[in-house]
Amino acid sequence: MLTVKLLLNSVISTKNARFMTIDIKDFYLNTLMTRYEYMRLKLSELPPDFVEEYKLNNKATKDGYVYLEIRGGMYGLPQAGILAQELLEKRLNTKGYRQSKITPEFWKHDWRPICFTLVVDDFGVKYVGQEHAEHLMQCLQDKYTISYEWEGTRYLGLTIDWDYTNGEVHISMPTYIEEALLRFKHQPPRKPQNQPHPHTPIRYGAKQQFTEPVDASPPLDKTGKKFIQEVCGTLLYYARAVDCTMLAALGSIATQQANPTQLTLTKARQLLDYAATHPDAIVTYRASDMVLAGHSDASYLSESKAHSIAGGHFFLASNSPYPDNNGAVLTVAKIIKVVMLSAAEAELGALYINCREAVPARHQLEEMGHVQPPTPIQTDNTTALGVVNNTIQPRRTKAMDMRFHWLRCRKRQKQFRVYWRAGPTNKGDYVTKHHAAIHHTSVRPEFLTPRSKVDLLRKRREHVRAQMARPMSRLTARANLRCKGVLNSGVGTPRQ
Repeated sequence: MLTVKLLLNSVISTKNARFMTIDIKDFYLNTLMTRYEYMRLKLSELPPDFVEEYKLNNKATKDGYVYLEIRGGMYGLPQAGILAQELLEKRLNTKGYRQSKITPEFWKHDWRPICFTLVVDDFGVKYVGQEHAEHLMQCLQDKYTISYEWEGTRYLGLTIDWDYTNGEVHISMPTYIEEALLRFKHQPPRKPQNQPHPHTPIRYGAKQQFTEPVDASPPLDKTGKKFIQEVCGTLLYYARAVDCTMLAALGSIATQQANPTQLTLTKARQLLDYAATHPDAIVTYRASDMVLAGHSDASYLSESKAHSIAGGHFFLASNSPYPDNNGAVLTVAKIIKVVMLSAAEAELGALYINCREAVPARHQLEEMGHVQPPTPIQTDNTTALGVVNNTIQPRRTKAMDMRFHWLRCRKRQKQFRVYWRAGPTNKGDYVTKHHAAIHHTSVRPEFLTPRSKVDLLRKRREHVRAQMARPMSRLTARANLRCKGVLNSGVGTPRQ
C-alpha cells in the first residue's frame, strides 16, 4: 500500500507522467513445472460427461479413484504463485525490466522512463510517453493474455480519479463499506455516529493519570470471537487505504480480539456505525517536490495494561523548514509494546517507531528517482527533541538509551531532521487517542476530502466525454472540412 501511494504521488508530481493499469488473465495457470505433482480424485464426484469424454472408467482403480499427474500450475498448488512470478520475472528481464532488490513489488526499466508496481498479476504503471507503455504491453502480450485501462481509474480495489490539470489525484473505495455492512448484516444507525470508539471523559482538576479499568464484562463465544476478528480484518484494509480515522479504534479492538468480551462487541458495533455514517472516505494527493515529511506524537497510558500509543502522519511535500500538509501516504497508529515510564519516553518511543517506518519509504522514493534530503519529522515534546539532538543528556535513562539511541545515529547520518512545533499543528496526535465526536467532526476534513469535490470532477469528466462522443452538427462539420482545406473559403465546389 505504501509503495502504491508513493507511485501515485510520483505520477501527479512528474511532468507529463501518466498512469495506466494492466491485468494478466489466468496468471497461475499452465506454468510448466520441473517437478510434477500428483493428485487422487474420486470418480463418483466427477461430472458424468467428463468421465465419459475421457473414458475414466477404464482408468479408475477398483476402489473408484483416478490418479492425475500435474505438469503445469493450477489453482490450489502452494507453489503456483512463486512459479508464475519467477517465469514472469525471467521474461521481463530479457526486455530490460528489473525488480527492485529492496522493494519486491516495484519494477523499472533499464533506460525507459517507465516503472510499475506489481501485485500478483495487477500492474500499476507510471510512464512518460505512450510508446514506453506500449512497449511493456507488447512484452506481456507476446506470452500472456492481458487487459488494460489507459485512464488508470481502478487498481487493487482503489478507485482513482486523476485531475492532471490541477495536479491532484483522489483515491477512494466507494462500495467497500456498503458490501462490508451487508456481509456483517449490520443496519445503519438511526442517529449518525461521529466517533469510531468511546472516548475517555476529561477529568478536570485531576492531578494523576490512571490507566483504563479492567474489562469485567462477560466473554464472547466462538461465533462472537470470529465476528470481532472479521470486522478488524475487513476494516483494516479500508483504513490503511483511505480512512485513517479508524486506525486508533481498530488498534484498540484488535488487542482484545484473542479474548473478546461483550464490551469489545459493543465497541466493534460502534465502529461499524461510524463506517456506515461515513461510508465514502476520499484521500487527495497534490503535486509536490516528493520530499518525505512526517509528524510524530504519542499518548501516555492511554491503552489498557498501562500501554501508550505512537502516532505518525507521513506525507510528501516541498523541502522547507515547515513542510505543508498533503494527503497521508502512511499513518502510524501503534501500541508501544513496552511500558513507557514517562510521557517524554513515550514521545521518544513514538519518534523511534515513526523514523523506523520512514526508512523504507526513503529507499522507495530514491528508487523512483526522487532524491531525499534529511526527512523532516515534527514533534511537540521538547525533551524528546533535546535527547535526539543531543542537547539534553539524561542521567538515569538507560532503558531509553538502549531502545532509542538509534535515532541519534540516523540523525548523524543526515537521514532525519527532527524539529519542534506546537501541539495543535501536529497531525500525528489525531490517531494517538480516542476523541469525542465533536473533535472527529472538526478534524476529519483535515485528513479527508469532501465527496462533493470528487463528484464535481467526475461530472466534468463525463461532460467532456459526452461532448467528444456527440455527433457534429452540419455547420460544425463543414467548418472543420474548410479548415482542413477540403472546401473553399466561400460557397462553391470542393477543391480538386
